Amino acid sequence: MTEKLDLDHLRQWIGRDTEASDIVTAQLVKGLRATLFQDIGEPKTGDAAPWTTHWCLAQPVFPMSQLGPDGHPTRGGFLPPVPLPRRMWAGGEIEFIEPLRVGDESTRTSRISDVTMKTGSTGVLCFVSVEHTITTPRGTAIRERQDIVYRDMGGAAPIAKAPPPPPVAKHRESHVSDPVLLFRYSALTFNGHRIHYDRDYVTKVEGYPGLIFHGPLQAALIVEFAAKLHGDSAPKKFSYRGVQPLFEGSEFSINANETHAGMELWIANAEGQPTMKGTATW
Repeated sequence: MTEKLDLDHLRQWIGRDTEASDIVTAQLVKGLRATLFQDIGEPKTGDAAPWTTHWCLAQPVFPMSQLGPDGHPTRGGFLPPVPLPRRMWAGGEIEFIEPLRVGDESTRTSRISDVTMKTGSTGVLCFVSVEHTITTPRGTAIRERQDIVYRDMGGAAPIAKAPPPPPVAKHRESHVSDPVLLFRYSALTFNGHRIHYDRDYVTKVEGYPGLIFHGPLQAALIVEFAAKLHGDSAPKKFSYRGVQPLFEGSEFSINANETHAGMELWIANAEGQPTMKGTATW
């Protein structure tokens, strides 16, 4: 049983900020292009990087002694010490202003903007929202809000009633959720979260049926698909939310339909059910 969640205490973290810098290297761009099913090429200084390259930059680095049993750093520090063991990306919103480029020194300024709590079908949920601004010597490149959700172990979510028929996509491409793909993205983002690579941990401790596909990797694939369909132009604004986990070992698809305001996009599992949904406007 997890200790009682003291929301008033956790909300004291609202307003805390931090800053970190990193350089966009050609090697990073090659690795990310390969992981996003793009042509790898030979990126040179000044070449545009994939649109969500910032998720690979300036990731926090902690010694092994400061990691928790799930592979994440122990709680506290910049993020509030939410006493719930499961932590995942719930969704967010990104404003793309300018692409990052090979050779850029980028700086990410982050701020805790909100901490909220609600009760869902699996118990108490705590949401932490973090605002990021990514800058380069040319100015602001990206503004973003990330929503992180924490929940108790409590077993997997109960089986819901039969879902509605999946939507029909005008644009669609398919890939396989291969464990090597998940490992590559964990390596690119220096993400030690065991749910993405440690099958014994994710099945025996957290109770999931297999390795879990990264939320940001799903979002990155959606953004690149949207840009490809729109003349290689990233949306001005992209909003997304996780619907259900996507697991290793099966086919998944990236889907899009035009709307009067832009595009609706989603990742779907092998059964055609959405695992992440997003909207994009230009």
